[in-house]
Amino acid sequence: MNNENFDYIIVGAGSAGCVLANRLSEDGNSSVLLLETGGSDKSIFIQMPTALSIPMNTKKYAWQFETEPEPHLDGRRMHCPRGKVLGGSSSINGMVYVRGHAKDFDEWQQYGAKDWDYAHCLPYFKKAETWAFPGDEYRGKDGPLGVNNGNEMKNPLYQAFVDAGVEAGYLATDDYNGAGQEGFGPMHMTVKNGVRSSTSNAYLRPAMARSNLTVITHALVHKVLLAGKKAVGVRYERKGQMFDVKVNKEVVLSAGPIGSPHILQLSGIGNKTNLTEAGIEVHHDLPGVGENLQDHLEFYFQFKCKKPISLNGQLGLWNKFLIGARWILTKKGLGATNHFESCGFIRSKATVEWPDLQYHFLPAAMRYDGKEAFAGHGFQVHIGHNKPKSRGAIKALSSDPKAHPEICFNYLEHEDDREAFRACVRLTREIINQSALDDYRDEEIQPGIAVQTDEEIDTFVRQFVESAYHPSCSCKMGSDDMAVVDSETRVHGIKGLRVVDSSIFPTIPNGNLNAPTIMVAERAADLIRGKEMLPASNAEVRIAPEWQQKQRTSEAKRKIN
Repeated sequence: MNNENFDYIIVGAGSAGCVLANRLSEDGNSSVLLLETGGSDKSIFIQMPTALSIPMNTKKYAWQFETEPEPHLDGRRMHCPRGKVLGGSSSINGMVYVRGHAKDFDEWQQYGAKDWDYAHCLPYFKKAETWAFPGDEYRGKDGPLGVNNGNEMKNPLYQAFVDAGVEAGYLATDDYNGAGQEGFGPMHMTVKNGVRSSTSNAYLRPAMARSNLTVITHALVHKVLLAGKKAVGVRYERKGQMFDVKVNKEVVLSAGPIGSPHILQLSGIGNKTNLTEAGIEVHHDLPGVGENLQDHLEFYFQFKCKKPISLNGQLGLWNKFLIGARWILTKKGLGATNHFESCGFIRSKATVEWPDLQYHFLPAAMRYDGKEAFAGHGFQVHIGHNKPKSRGAIKALSSDPKAHPEICFNYLEHEDDREAFRACVRLTREIINQSALDDYRDEEIQPGIAVQTDEEIDTFVRQFVESAYHPSCSCKMGSDDMAVVDSETRVHGIKGLRVVDSSIFPTIPNGNLNAPTIMVAERAADLIRGKEMLPASNAEVRIAPEWQQKQRTSEAKRKIN
């Protein structure tokens, strides 16, 4: 492979990289090299949706990054797994499909990402997906990515949660990825025919038969090769051997929100002071590399369930065997869903224009590693504040590509973020205590009814909040002094080098990040190829008409102090 030339070199076969590999090679003329540090994604634990907690916590499939002690979380180090396998984080994530609110993308344009507003992004969301239900002007019908609702909310707890949200004064929404995100309704997941619809399955595997696409796994990229201010190739290591591969057109970094800024820094592109301290030769002073880091935090409310209908009754070895056997034979049943089948999006207070809080409902009470939280039946709702104002950073500590960078999100540094989590506790408790859940709701396990005051809530949140695994924004798109890429995803000041993944988001959207990452890659592929962009959409966006005065659409039917 030494000195071999390709038109495009893509670093990282993740949520964005697999999309790019497919789109950049589909003309049959451009030669494309895709480099991935991880290996095959064929494991049953990746492909079976219900097994989602296993690959995320397995070193073979995920970088097991850890943050520095977070100063506003009592010095806790937070787990930050990132996909290290074909499909990247789309092969280890929870498969929840949330595009984000339309206003999130209008916000991108306000931050300097020209033509990345909702009107220009919606056509690429549609291009990416095949929606399992009757479509409309918001949903795609023939894209690679399969999107559905799992088992269609067969467990009655799902609908009871939605009904409770409506009773509490919020909207019901049939499609939060459509005209209006705000409200309660079914949740969507990237599952097709009972199998995880990762970007590896949806985009890469169909393209791998093309003679102009080369995929190399177990390849650790050391740096982008530069000739002055131009990217001319990539250096990577495989099985102890070093390879330099040259590029004719462009290198595209799609190594994710941790990997992409780290590779830029290893290549001598970044804040010159940080690079010098790390012992890295400075090739291009670009101070925004690794800055503006954002993530979502969440915790879960847990309740005991009066009726023996929760998934806690399915966690024994024998039941797991039966679920797995049915899935292997039919690709149906509890093995074919991520179990997050209903959800909600609400505003934390009046004066917030679009939703900033998100709910994932789970008809079980268990930990992130899939183990039961207590003996007996229960349910939980994951709740988090999705528009944080706190900002962190990623910094290379040395020139060694095998040394993990320093990661600090600076979670909850901003008082507005702490205030929003107080709203999370109080608003959620009110929703769960609506009459729609009276037949199911029993004792509150977590946080516990004793957690009431601002101080008590703040203490609970610092001790129990967890990452929602949505790092982003560390190579932001824009035109200001801290922007890393321009509106065509080109690295400022370096020819022939782009970044395409969630690191280029200017701000984090209100929702899970796999869907917008895929959209960004779809749109970037057209930009890279110089293709005519898809026409902008004029689809309507629904905003609460009295958002400046009211936190919800109507009064709750029953309030709990």
